[in-house]
Amino acid sequence: MSAVRTWFLGAALSLGASAQAAVDPVTEANEAYAKAYGLYVTLHQHPELSGAELQTSAKLAAELRALGYSVTEHVGGTGLVAVLANGAGNTVMLRTELDALPVEEKTGLPYASKLRVKDPAGREVAVGHMCGHDLHMSALVATAGIMARTRGTWHGTLVLVGQPAEETVAGARAMVHDGLFTRFPRPNVALALHVGNELPAGSVGIVEGIYNTNSDAVRITIYGRGGHGSAPHTTVDPIVIAARTILALQTIASREVKPGEFAVVSVGYINAGTKNNIIPEQAELGLTVRTRKAEVRKQVLAAIKRITDAEAQAAGAPRAPNVELSYETADAVYNDPTLARRLRVALEAALGKDKVISQEPITPSEDFSVFVEQGIPGFYLSLGGADPEKYAQAQAGGPALPSNHSSLFAPDVDPALHTAIEAEVAMLRDVLGRKDSG
Repeated sequence: MSAVRTWFLGAALSLGASAQAAVDPVTEANEAYAKAYGLYVTLHQHPELSGAELQTSAKLAAELRALGYSVTEHVGGTGLVAVLANGAGNTVMLRTELDALPVEEKTGLPYASKLRVKDPAGREVAVGHMCGHDLHMSALVATAGIMARTRGTWHGTLVLVGQPAEETVAGARAMVHDGLFTRFPRPNVALALHVGNELPAGSVGIVEGIYNTNSDAVRITIYGRGGHGSAPHTTVDPIVIAARTILALQTIASREVKPGEFAVVSVGYINAGTKNNIIPEQAELGLTVRTRKAEVRKQVLAAIKRITDAEAQAAGAPRAPNVELSYETADAVYNDPTLARRLRVALEAALGKDKVISQEPITPSEDFSVFVEQGIPGFYLSLGGADPEKYAQAQAGGPALPSNHSSLFAPDVDPALHTAIEAEVAMLRDVLGRKDSG
């Protein structure tokens, strides 16, 4: 264990009994809720795509400046960093994401997004916060306000990060390259959370060690020989090759990866052709690959290349397919086990033991791992977002709840937003400690 990590984990003890008596986290969250909910509705109605979060970033910057934070915008593109120094002590980073998704919202909420914009490729797409990032941002601003108003309960430096382009797993890397940890105070620990329907609203989930998965995005271009749809014998049909390839790729996880090891290979899109009676020259596939172990990751990516090449060769394709990794790649998030155990105590004290649940690693991925890979102990918290009654019904065999990125995803804002604020404040105060502590 490094000297920095040893120092951090041994410092900044939890709030003493007198400070705890003076601070009621439920009351604090309740007082902050109305404004936080208003911000949530505003952000939900005005989502922005990855890398284009100009209004979102400016809105958060204005909110945080009004609270007394020193704010720097345009870090790593549209990212922002807000700093509040409060004497000697630890430096803690709390991160939120800024971006939304190219998904049409179908929740039926009165404040549902109706926005449509041009994506980077020039296509008109619907945009929606079907990821929960609007709730994360609203909680962070409310937490920032509580921490600014109660400086007597902590000491050190709080660094708030609004990260762009999480959905394309490009924003964290861009911020690091733009000097996130050299231009601004370097944190001793990094914290974040994410809302989802895996837990009922009002609760949180903790995973020690590996939290989620490695993520790789693969783009495959299959080349054929085009022609008239009525004369397929004069062509080499890349759509048929693509169909065979898609089916063959499904055997990687089921027949090549050792049973018990985690691996997912999903084809998210296929683009080919312009008209029903024309066999096109090529077809393009987009894959997402999820693994946990480095050796399994290497095995799966090699198998994708081997299978794709073999299917094209078997069909007599005029040239080998192009198989390339895109920029959308991220390593698994790692929760420092000692830090996770410590923060469990703080969360149980704030929320109640029955609201803090041990979880298994989840299957999605994200680029919070980039911050941890800079040698900074990290902790990523799962926030329950499911309506408790609907969650209980789903657990009993009822209708499944929509996942993040679904057009129907909508967290149960009350109490999820309350819980997010309480959890963030509890974690920050625990790490930053009392102002009068030595």
